[in-house]
Formats: sequence, C-alpha cells, structure tokens
Amino acid sequence: MPTLTVRPSGKTLEAITGTTLLEALLFAGEPIAHKCDGKAECGACHLFVQEGRKGLSKILPRENAKLDTIVGVGSKSRLACQALIGSEDVTVELLGHGSGL
Repeated sequence: MPTLTVRPSGKTLEAITGTTLLEALLFAGEPIAHKCDGKAECGACHLFVQEGRKGLSKILPRENAKLDTIVGVGSKSRLACQALIGSEDVTVELLGHGSGL
C-alpha cells in the first residue's frame, strides 16, 4: 500500500489504492474543508501535492475547471476529492480551512 504523508502535521498513513485523497485524509482524522460531497464544485479541498503527483489520477476537465477559479493555484494543486491514490507514495500540504474559496 502507498504511504500518504500530510504536512504540516507530519502524519503518515497507509492509503488504499483507488480512494481519493479526501477520503484518506478524513479517515486519518485530518482537518480538511469539503462542502460539495466530492463533486469538484466548491474547491474547499484544494491542496498541494508536494511529492508523488504522477502516482495520482490525471486531472479531469471538471477538476481543472474548478481549479481555474481558485486564487493561488499552482502546478502542484489538486482537489482532494478528485485525486485518486495510485500505487506510489504521496506527500500533500494542507492549506487550511476555506483555502479553496
């Protein structure tokens, strides 16, 4: 199983391949905003993938469209509700509640 490392908390956990980053983070008890039930509509779960980006699912048009509306988006940006975990280890940086609004 791939390892998910969360910054700034430093928590590491084994993630299940095929789950979203949001599901894994919530299961681990990490505080991450999410308001649209994983539909890529609110952008509240915006985070930065510091390592392992190629191990996540590709960005689909719905996620890309929402990212285009968020201030502060960069090449490491993903919506946790849309990024599926693959077989590689991943390190993410949580930006805080409401960061994607």
